[in-house]
Amino acid sequence: MQNELDVITIGEAMAMFVAAETGDLAAAEKFVKRAAGAELNVATGLARLGLKVGWVSRVGNDSFGRYVLQQLAKEQIDSRGVTTDERYATGFQLKSKVDDGTDPIVEYFRKGSAASHLSVEDFNEAYFFSARHLHLSGVAAALSDSSLELLNHTARAMKAKGKTISFDPNLRPVLWKSEAEMVKQLNQLALQADWVLPGVKEGVILTGQKTPEGIADFYLDKGVKTVVLKTGADGAWFKTASGEKGAVAAVKVDNVVDTVGAGDGFAVGVISALLEGKTLSQAVSRGNKIGSLAIQVIGDSEGLPTRSALGE
Repeated sequence: MQNELDVITIGEAMAMFVAAETGDLAAAEKFVKRAAGAELNVATGLARLGLKVGWVSRVGNDSFGRYVLQQLAKEQIDSRGVTTDERYATGFQLKSKVDDGTDPIVEYFRKGSAASHLSVEDFNEAYFFSARHLHLSGVAAALSDSSLELLNHTARAMKAKGKTISFDPNLRPVLWKSEAEMVKQLNQLALQADWVLPGVKEGVILTGQKTPEGIADFYLDKGVKTVVLKTGADGAWFKTASGEKGAVAAVKVDNVVDTVGAGDGFAVGVISALLEGKTLSQAVSRGNKIGSLAIQVIGDSEGLPTRSALGE
């Protein structure tokens, strides 16, 4: 089958209201509306670089759901895998404004959302198999048992078809029943992937290892092909099953505005470059570059560049 899509992903999108002024959210009177969601951010970044991207989800039959669909159309993301759910609403979130590089406060209103009712019924074999790569994140895995089942089913099916898979743990402990359950389920997903992209702090929680190499070896010894670790201000570190390893320095940023979305930007860079046949070092370098652009603006996806803006 010819690949109609380059990448397909599964996730939840919410309407996001970002405070127009800094300070306590309770005091904020004006907000700017945006679309938010880890997998949607990755889909947006990849689409802006010219890749053909499909995003699978559920939205409510409401104004927020229509807004999400409008954003997909604007970014030229394929929405054939999105179901409008007549029973449940689209989630939303409030986000504080920061301008000093600290993490903003985010309050979620997503429990029982349409996307949390994703299930194996949302797996359209022909649609998924039309893509050459699957990207998954730990956020969608945490939404509900049925959403987790969908991710596992999809990963197994795509792997059996010889498709490549990337996985970003994107830990959301508050969404899980316990840390032990989170570790168990996310590692099960990670071991289906070819490329695992954790942050170092996430890696410590998921593997119990304390060093980048220890974290990488935990996954490589179990069949993962490549592990790329985000090491914060130091940049990133990678290791492959064949023993190739190295560090790639971070891009220096003088004015960090909003750290949300940096990891999604990093994933965009690594995935896009590897699908283009770039070397792993080049891919990690692009990941660092796009991650650095993401943290210089307010909003989760505003800093994700077009191909021309990327300058490669």
